[in-house]
Amino acid sequence: MNIQQRILKCVTRTNWILFLLLTICGFLFFTKSFALGIFFGGLIVTVNFHLLARTLKNALTPPHSSSHRKALVKYYIRFIVSGLIIFVLIAKHIVDPLGLFVGLSLVVASIFFATMCELKNLILKEAT
Repeated sequence: MNIQQRILKCVTRTNWILFLLLTICGFLFFTKSFALGIFFGGLIVTVNFHLLARTLKNALTPPHSSSHRKALVKYYIRFIVSGLIIFVLIAKHIVDPLGLFVGLSLVVASIFFATMCELKNLILKEAT
């Protein structure tokens, strides 16, 4: 398995684990609106991440290569829909904005974690 596949697998797995842990902790230790912010933010960013990965895989795989315009259109549609959902969640006071921010940061935390793990593996590999 090459480095890109390992990082993607680690990010995907870590993202779901963080999503579940933070959502459970949010409902146990914080207010309902804060916990809902974590839940909806994490759900939005996780679904977007998986859809983006699928779109890019389809756009860049030779047998099914779609045009880059089609990939960009899908990206912008997802971006607009996500923005509208976030707007409604905040405008209707369904979620706490800080909890939403925490939830939306899950993929960034997962990418950081995966990068640190891969750097550790590379450093240990070079040391031996």
